[in-house]
Amino acid sequence: MLVEIRDLTKTYVTGNVEVGALQGIDLTIAEGEFVAIMGPSGSGKTTFMNMLGCLDRPTSGTYSLASKHVEDLPDDQLAAIRNTQMGFVFQDYSLLQRSSALHNVELPLLYERVPLVRQTERRLDRRSRALAALQRMGVADRAAHRPTELSGGQQQRVAIARALVTEPSLILADEPTGNLDSHTGADVMSVFRQLNDQGITIVLVTHDEHVASYAKRLVTFLDGKVLSDQAVVNNALNGEGEGTEV
Repeated sequence: MLVEIRDLTKTYVTGNVEVGALQGIDLTIAEGEFVAIMGPSGSGKTTFMNMLGCLDRPTSGTYSLASKHVEDLPDDQLAAIRNTQMGFVFQDYSLLQRSSALHNVELPLLYERVPLVRQTERRLDRRSRALAALQRMGVADRAAHRPTELSGGQQQRVAIARALVTEPSLILADEPTGNLDSHTGADVMSVFRQLNDQGITIVLVTHDEHVASYAKRLVTFLDGKVLSDQAVVNNALNGEGEGTEV
């Protein structure tokens, strides 16, 4: 099992007020799954994704990633896990506006620790891997362009390439189509589905039922708890185009 979460809670304290953002979450995610998480604002889904991405710590409960407990690891080890085992895709793309698409995709590779004598070799390797990721996303021809010179769909493809470049075991996507029109959003979601068909585990948060229907499993949150957990039956790709090959 890739992800095992047991009785996970998160309580925020503001003054004398305690808010239970997560209230005893039990959830497992197997390697190769494509899971969509839905729920109204305040349901706990964003807090849960922060826990899943090792961006925040639970108040109580356990979280195992690839059979390793991570809830109490020190910050430097959590940072290493985020950089090597996870890829992140955000609604606003989170690209450096003054850097090229190629440099944006290279960024996660800059944190890899290598001997000083191999720096030149590593620079060439980073560029090769970043170009390969851009090629996989169908935007290698835009490698020298800055984000302001790219369409929304192209920017999100660059962001997905950045998430893939370290070959992570888990991709976390937070409202990845939120800034896109419906056609471009469908194209991006087809990319996610194709990546999942290639064996990559994906967990995404969305408010859009149509976006969620690209997943193979739907988990619904309400008031900090899992309300439902079910397979997606009517998949959005049925009868639709597959988008750009990845």
